[in-house]
Amino acid sequence: MVLTGDEAAATKQELQGNFDLSGITLQMAAVDLKSTPEHIQDVMNLKNCRIEEPWVLRNYLIKIILFQEKEPYSFSKLMGNPKRFSFLNDQFIDRGKLA
Repeated sequence: MVLTGDEAAATKQELQGNFDLSGITLQMAAVDLKSTPEHIQDVMNLKNCRIEEPWVLRNYLIKIILFQEKEPYSFSKLMGNPKRFSFLNDQFIDRGKLA
């Protein structure tokens, strides 16, 4: 899935907005996702990450936000079931951990 510049900017904003809404810290997310705070930030910036990692972060943030009985912000590109995209490794996404 190749994003245009505008789509990438929107996706970054959507990830950051949901991260802010979740109220968690980078450190908390890093522990939960078996990663580092720096890598979590890279994934939010769509930088130096596997193509599946934004999906992992998206799913994690939605779960946290829904648990808090809040409504997550909509995603314009990271929407629906990622299994519909044959180029994504759905086993990696289902594992719920970042590389």
